[in-house]
Amino acid sequence: MRLPKSWAYSVNLILLFVISSAMCASHYSCDGSLATLLPATSFQSSSHFSDSRAAYFSRLNKRDGGGGWSPESTDRSPWLQVDLQDRMEVTSVATQGRHGSTDWVSAYMLLYSDTGRVWKQYMLEDTVGKIMGNVNSDSVVLHKLNQSIRTRFLRFIPLEWSPSGRVGLRVDVYGCAYRSYVADFDGRSSLLYRFNQKSMSTVKDVISLRFKSRQAEGVLLHGEGQRGDYITLELHRGRLALHLNLDDSRVKSSSARMVVTLGSLLDDLHWHSVLIERFNKQVNFTLDRHTQHFRTKGDGDSLEVDYELSFGGIPLPGKPGTFIRRNFHGCLENLYYNGVNVIDLAKRRKPQIYSVGNVTFSCSEPQLVAATFQSSSSSFLSLPTPAPVMEGPSVRLQFRTWNPDGLLLSSPLISAQEPRYLILQISSGRLHLTHQTSTLKMSEVPAGQRVNDGLWHSVSINTRGLQIIMTLDNEPTSTIQLDNYLEPKDKHYFGGCPASQNDSSCLNPTMAFQGCFRLILVNNQPVDLMLVQQGRLGSYSHLQFDLCGIRDRCLYNFCEHGGRCSQTWSSFYCDCSGTGYSGATCHNSVYEASCEHYRLAGSTSGYFFIDPDGSGPLDPIQVYCNITENKVWTVVHHNSSDAVRVRGSTLQKPHVRWLNYSASSEQLKALVSLSDHCEQRIAYHCRRSRLFNPWDGTPLSWWVDRRGDKRTYWGGFQPGVQQCSCGLEEKCADINYFCNCDADRLSWENDTGVLSYKDHLPVQEIAIGDTYRLGSEAVYVVGPLQCSGDKSLWNAASFYQEASYLHFPALQAELSLDVSFYFKTALPSGVFLENMGMQDFIRVELSSPSAMTFSFDVGDGPVILTVKSPVPLNDRQWHWVRAERSVKEASLQVDQLPLRIIETPPDGHLRLQLGSHLFVGGTKQRGFLGCVRAFNMNGVNFDLEERAKGTPGVSSGCAGHCSNSAGLCHNRGKCIEKSSSYVCDCANSAYGGPSCTEEVSMSFERGASVTYTFQEPFFVMQNRTASVMSVLSQYSKSRDNMALSFQTTQSPAMLLTVNMLSQQYVAVILAQNGSLQIWYRLHKEKRPDVFSPILSSLSDGRQHRIHIQREGKDVFVQVDNENKKYTLSYDTPFNSMKSLTLGKVTGSDGMDDEVTHAGSKGFIGCFSSVQYNHVAPLKAALLNRGSSLVSIRGRLVESNCGALADLSTSVSRLDHGEEVGKDNEHHEDDSQSESAVIGVVIAVVVLVLLLLLAIILRYMYQHKGTYNTNEAKGTEFAETADAALRRDPALQDAMDESKKEYFI
Repeated sequence: MRLPKSWAYSVNLILLFVISSAMCASHYSCDGSLATLLPATSFQSSSHFSDSRAAYFSRLNKRDGGGGWSPESTDRSPWLQVDLQDRMEVTSVATQGRHGSTDWVSAYMLLYSDTGRVWKQYMLEDTVGKIMGNVNSDSVVLHKLNQSIRTRFLRFIPLEWSPSGRVGLRVDVYGCAYRSYVADFDGRSSLLYRFNQKSMSTVKDVISLRFKSRQAEGVLLHGEGQRGDYITLELHRGRLALHLNLDDSRVKSSSARMVVTLGSLLDDLHWHSVLIERFNKQVNFTLDRHTQHFRTKGDGDSLEVDYELSFGGIPLPGKPGTFIRRNFHGCLENLYYNGVNVIDLAKRRKPQIYSVGNVTFSCSEPQLVAATFQSSSSSFLSLPTPAPVMEGPSVRLQFRTWNPDGLLLSSPLISAQEPRYLILQISSGRLHLTHQTSTLKMSEVPAGQRVNDGLWHSVSINTRGLQIIMTLDNEPTSTIQLDNYLEPKDKHYFGGCPASQNDSSCLNPTMAFQGCFRLILVNNQPVDLMLVQQGRLGSYSHLQFDLCGIRDRCLYNFCEHGGRCSQTWSSFYCDCSGTGYSGATCHNSVYEASCEHYRLAGSTSGYFFIDPDGSGPLDPIQVYCNITENKVWTVVHHNSSDAVRVRGSTLQKPHVRWLNYSASSEQLKALVSLSDHCEQRIAYHCRRSRLFNPWDGTPLSWWVDRRGDKRTYWGGFQPGVQQCSCGLEEKCADINYFCNCDADRLSWENDTGVLSYKDHLPVQEIAIGDTYRLGSEAVYVVGPLQCSGDKSLWNAASFYQEASYLHFPALQAELSLDVSFYFKTALPSGVFLENMGMQDFIRVELSSPSAMTFSFDVGDGPVILTVKSPVPLNDRQWHWVRAERSVKEASLQVDQLPLRIIETPPDGHLRLQLGSHLFVGGTKQRGFLGCVRAFNMNGVNFDLEERAKGTPGVSSGCAGHCSNSAGLCHNRGKCIEKSSSYVCDCANSAYGGPSCTEEVSMSFERGASVTYTFQEPFFVMQNRTASVMSVLSQYSKSRDNMALSFQTTQSPAMLLTVNMLSQQYVAVILAQNGSLQIWYRLHKEKRPDVFSPILSSLSDGRQHRIHIQREGKDVFVQVDNENKKYTLSYDTPFNSMKSLTLGKVTGSDGMDDEVTHAGSKGFIGCFSSVQYNHVAPLKAALLNRGSSLVSIRGRLVESNCGALADLSTSVSRLDHGEEVGKDNEHHEDDSQSESAVIGVVIAVVVLVLLLLLAIILRYMYQHKGTYNTNEAKGTEFAETADAALRRDPALQDAMDESKKEYFI
């Protein structure tokens, strides 16, 4: 394959950078000791245990003094600091315990700073800041930094230390000298780099710089040209944005401009590195360690800039074409433009550089000391109240946070009566100032919107006479009027209240603040936070000084598949609504993988979304599932399904039609790969229009496959044969040709074929080239793509030697991993999969006959999840397992047992680093005997059968009646292996009988109802707060599947209603006119969604079948043979399901009037085969009368009205056919009398059958039948009816069954 020229240049550019970097590295050494020759004064500490253990005894390998540094026992926040005397490039650090002692540091945190103030934490990963240290006193542990840091001061913060001693530390620092060129910009200055000519046009640019900003807004670089080119690098809301356009004068509006954004919270007063590499339109944009690759807009390949480039700002704010708001305020370092050291030229006053405003060449460091409030429950800062100067009491501060709620200030006020307070808090993202004069009386004013956006906000509170004035940032002031003058007590509380508060001196109506404070002024007097840290001013708890520890957890979005990230101080959350995925990181598809799965779930034909690659990157696609008893067809339509007539086309100018499918080529490829068989029908009708030239065989028409290759065969699965179906079958009209159309006849001929070679499907384009001659024309029809089967479901391997296993390449699943499979075994234990790394690993195993274990380690120590089953798992039956690990949580589920979940630590390691091989069905040390099938990992189906070929001890497939897709059990029936046969367990099915195909029906008389009560949902086994559990319980409840058959003559009528404890409900009713209505109320405050798929009356006494499936916002409705799709207003899950009722509903339970009216009328008629998710209420009522979960009111009679309705339908069709026959009589001339005789005979027969049918119906209606099926075997181990229900989790909760086991 030949690369485009622009890509070739880009590759060469990247190779050039890589090679040059490698050459520089080979001649550059930066690992010398930086601390060995430092004076004793360079070592400082928070405290020292004794003079012999002072900080200057902390050099590595030194044994003088006490052999190292140790802090005082009472030191709450010990630290050891090293001053390198100048900014150095640091590449590694080393630690050692105190010589000859039991004192060492086993884990520590590393901070760095240019000034000894405003510290920043070194991070191993994005969320991991803890560095592992020593395990004894004298061994040296070297930690190589993952990226070098340029700094002067280093601070070691002990986190963990010797369990048998105390903190003991010796250190060294390694690196080399660092040279820098620095320029300081005050927000009103800039540097202009002027070109020698009028304009500069470049096809290649390399711009590098480092910056340290005091503000969240500001221009770092700008240049533009008259023809529309521009480049701008700016800070906006703490993020770095690159605007770049090449030769596109058409771009006028800001919305059309291209902007690439990196980073967050960049106004942190720390250095950040930027590199911009451009070659033609290809751009690499790097900030610190993260790179974005993109392609510019515009028509040209060169960047043309007129006159000059400006750095640090734009000197003329009204400059045409600019869209920048503020100049840069901070420092730039080592600024290079295409190899030119701009700051060096400016410092040497070279004529190419023009300085605007006050630009200095040393970086001024503001003394801004911040404090981090670390705990949302116990952090606080208490400060004394100084006497006000001139004006009344006032407080001013700056804060930044992600939390939507938190206390900023609580000031107790002097009062002779009830305690009074002045409270400043964040509530739901807004700032609220409250003056509380009593328990019930208060005055409050709000300010701001989303002040929890992570940016610095300034707030001030001033009292002037009988007014309290609050000012937030640059917004208008808010005022509270007072009845009396405000007199604060002797203390102010910031961020929270002390936990041991015994009096009423502090009030916190919300949670403690988590975030950062700085620039605190009380009564116009600044607060020195360093004095607070030293214990010389006020008091505090759970604070970190001289450091703002805020972190943007949504910066690198871990929410998959378009999920929207939101965050608090300590965690992030993913909003998956509307994505088609669920889970903590939107990893799991809510849709089935194929139509075969929908069939196994009991669905009937209709439109569905399928997701062939599951949790993989491809989006779900909408298809039509044609579900028959013997086969399921997945149908994908395109935009040209009608017949197309072609005239006047030639080989040089053929008629070409491109087919657009309802799925992308990658989605279609995944679907075809997953299917057992695919085909597409092409019908070609011709008159003097040939497919091939009869003289030389040149194709005159062709079609294009999914890869874009031209194909000239017109039927079958043999792509190399240029023939039509008639040629392959030797049935062509003229034996001299391989296609009927090639005979070139004036009569209409037909070449219709079915293409079935999967690698070429679907047809993407069709071209017709021989309709230019007199009388020649063609008509063609390209049918939809149709696929059947699911190769993954029954792809199995049998392991019959304990030392056998299958191995695959190592997993590439650093951030998210899911694995699912089915297994059956007779052994008490065995390993299903294992993948090891240097330290990390992942393993799924049967640890005991009734326990499944999922274990892994990503660097924070082993994590083990275990699901225990009440019945043995080594029972030679199929069991389903699914394990998942993400950056948020890990989970394990077995069959329908409760889901086991454990949260991952918020500041732990994120990436799972694996190597070697993935072992399936055992390892080199431990084995497994049994069968594994449908092995899927991150949406990829593993071909176990192919890998098993030639592997000792492993064979393809798995023996047994239930080990294939032979269709033994239907309608969600579960195939159970017996010693020499099988049995269908119909417990999860609305049907009964030996194969779960017999309908279960009940006749309802007036006032009758069946109510099924859902048990309290408890499918998450974990120790969590209620709020977290409520969030997690939503994952599988944004979907529901209900189906029922009925016949009635009543309207209005209540068919089915499902109620929630939260006053949500779904109702299926017949309106006053008999039309069907489906009501969804997902918000009790919002209007319900009401759908009317059938406007005609369904209360006509005939059998009707309704199937409703909700997938998020999408609702698919099938009534008899009609299909409709609707969209809900909200994608809201059902929470706390209460009950399901068939027939009459007593009480409104927050339902709408029309639904309440239908519920009061109830239902008179017959229900059959009712299913809601995995609840079959009619069967539950029949099998478990007296159960606490099933409530029956009124008179219900077991019936076979469903089966009789089918018989009645058949008779009706016979009768209708006879009427058609009678109509046709009038068109017969020779046999009129004979037809009349036959008609009379048939009419008599039909009349007799109808009379017999009426007698049978009357008899069955008056006599209750008995109900005997093989499904009782599914509950044969239950002692009582209640136990039978509780034993089967499927009858307890409407859980998502997208990946569960179904037996055919």
